[in-house]
Amino acid sequence: MFKLQKIFGDVQVSKDLLLLLAIGGLYSLSIALSNTFVNVYLWKQSGEFLDLGIYNLSIVVMQPLTFIFAGRLAKKIDRVIILRLGVIFLAIFFLTVLVIGDLAAKLLVVIGGTLGIGYGFYWLAFNVLTFEITEPETRDFFNGFLGIMNSTAGMVGPIIAGYVISRLKNFTGYTTIFTISLILFSGAVILSFFLTRRPAEGSYLLKRIIQERKHNQNWKRITNAHFFQGLREGTFAFVIGVFVFITTGSELALGKFGLINSAVAFLAYFLAARIIKKSKRKIYILMGGILLYLSIFIILFDLTYQKLIIYAVLIAIGYPMLLVPYSSITYDVIGHAWNIAKARIEYIVVKEIFLNAGRIGSIVCFIIAVRFFNEKQSIPILLAIIGIGHLLIFFFVRKIHLKGGKETIDETGQKPVRKANLVDGDSGA
Repeated sequence: MFKLQKIFGDVQVSKDLLLLLAIGGLYSLSIALSNTFVNVYLWKQSGEFLDLGIYNLSIVVMQPLTFIFAGRLAKKIDRVIILRLGVIFLAIFFLTVLVIGDLAAKLLVVIGGTLGIGYGFYWLAFNVLTFEITEPETRDFFNGFLGIMNSTAGMVGPIIAGYVISRLKNFTGYTTIFTISLILFSGAVILSFFLTRRPAEGSYLLKRIIQERKHNQNWKRITNAHFFQGLREGTFAFVIGVFVFITTGSELALGKFGLINSAVAFLAYFLAARIIKKSKRKIYILMGGILLYLSIFIILFDLTYQKLIIYAVLIAIGYPMLLVPYSSITYDVIGHAWNIAKARIEYIVVKEIFLNAGRIGSIVCFIIAVRFFNEKQSIPILLAIIGIGHLLIFFFVRKIHLKGGKETIDETGQKPVRKANLVDGDSGA
């Protein structure tokens, strides 16, 4: 065991937890370099918000479908292999974009679907491994430290990518950045070979875990919360970066936007990991949700680069306040749920189904808005409506109450998991 006392206090961290953080860091850096710029890359080819909507809808449709398949597969093979499959498909995505070049805007569903498959495999495995490797006592540390790495990647990635793209002519800069992302994903695959094998067995209880929402009110509330989380994320995940580019006409300006956002988020995640205690999780979720919603109104009208920078700072403070305790509550709810020893994979899959259902709903609304209404008028109204998603999370998690449970070793011989402690109408049936 390793002790990182000087950084995060008396927290004992295992080798697998450090490896998972390293893999998450490489993933974050690769995505930070490329993900925002893929949308700008497509925008420069087509100039249509509708095309961006179709591309992103393809991602969030394929992602939950892949989650469902990957969950079944994870019942038969090592979860670490599922993680590698995700990284491989992400690499295929970048290879495809590199090969087809300026035809990307004509193959939106293909490249978006490929990215969605990669996300599905990767996040199914990463979430399951997070649940298995972390304990209730180390989850705030893990989520906080992962947030710090995401923020560091967000500082370094966009500014480097923006500089490279703006300096190289035509689409050469994009080709360079996408190639670097491909190399980073290869590094993540190599690191995955050092993770402890984590086999699973048994029936795939997906339908039963969906039905568990009828018996377990905490589970119902946290899945509903994830739907509304996705409602905001679906559109905001791509439209803000395009707004920055439209406003400035510069990839370098987009890189600076990402640098400022991530620099503030770096400090905010560091403080969140140290300050947020288990007893104060819900109040921080409320404060974060309020800040994230109010920040939207800065960018709805008379959009300028200065307003976008202010928005970047505000959400960089709001997201850590919300996501660090929210992620911990989510895994604690799952850890106390019925039959968790045999169905932990299914719980992760169902959580992601609700999250992506929210994203799908968000992007479908975006497509309708830009297809049938005036873009300048409809997009601000849409953002004001769906942007409330993160604030609504609090009204679901505030009623979640978990009692302490005994710990037991599951049938696979993996780490201790908490027995279901039935509260708020849980039946355990």
